Amino acid sequence: MLKWLWLSAVVVVLDQATKYIAERALVLYAPVEITPFFNFTLVYNPGAAFSFLGDASGWQRWFFVAVAFGASIFILWWLRNLRADERWTAASLTLILGGAIGNVIDRLWHGHVIDFLDFHYAGYHWPAFNVADTAITVGAVVLVGYSLLFARESDAPGAGGRS
Repeated sequence: MLKWLWLSAVVVVLDQATKYIAERALVLYAPVEITPFFNFTLVYNPGAAFSFLGDASGWQRWFFVAVAFGASIFILWWLRNLRADERWTAASLTLILGGAIGNVIDRLWHGHVIDFLDFHYAGYHWPAFNVADTAITVGAVVLVGYSLLFARESDAPGAGGRS
């Protein structure tokens, strides 16, 4: 199922392209209203999701790079061992992988992750995020949802072979 890695590549390219555009078109922390509930707002996140460890002294950069590297190795191993009929699992894993790589590129090049998608309601803002974060979230939801709802059916004897 390594043939699904094209999806990771698409995520990385879209993520890096949109971050490049955001950095050139937006001013740091200056929201640009798109709809009454959505802004483009350039922010830099040295931490993880919800700025977890964002105020640490800098060690978190390398910690998150190491975690993403380990997760990427695990995902590649998992992909290699999937059966040919496990397409939803392959798609979800490659979305997660592409998102992880997109954010690692930011950490290595910039020392922080570039976020710019800002949803809000009644003065409350969801933490800003990016295309990589979206791919990770969609991939995780599909992986868990598919595993809970449908994986047993594809685990039946004779349900396909290795890719």
